[in-house]
Amino acid sequence: MTKFLLSLHVLAAIVAVGPVTVAASMFPPAVRRAAAPSGGGGPAATAVSGVELLHRICRVYARIGVAVPVLGLATALAMGVLGDGWLITSIALTAAAAGVLLAFVLPRQDELIGQLNGDRPVERHSTVHLAMFTGVFNLLWATVTVLMIVRPGSTTGA
Repeated sequence: MTKFLLSLHVLAAIVAVGPVTVAASMFPPAVRRAAAPSGGGGPAATAVSGVELLHRICRVYARIGVAVPVLGLATALAMGVLGDGWLITSIALTAAAAGVLLAFVLPRQDELIGQLNGDRPVERHSTVHLAMFTGVFNLLWATVTVLMIVRPGSTTGA
């Protein structure tokens, strides 16, 4: 059962967290391109549609991503490692990543889409701040991934 749960946990992480990290990273430069002056005066509709698609990917896959810690906790319970320091650290970092995504990344994406759709100017510092929060989110997930692979007491020999 442990191998099955671990497999589901890893697959959920790849399928759910991967798209969020990629789409969130693509979002700030896509907003800058969409906000760039075009011949018609406002942002090009196709560029704004691309930005909206990236935001939708982030929102949908963030919801699916809830399965990652749930399956991770089930796996840890089956492995008997719930009290291990590396797991507690991973849980804290996962919670921090979720907090950054929910409190900073997704709301700022909403704001920027509102600015694009309202033909309001998008200031560069807004996309820079969003890129910074996205980078923090991605770094937290990368750290969790490393902890999962190189965890202390691992029997894999890695």
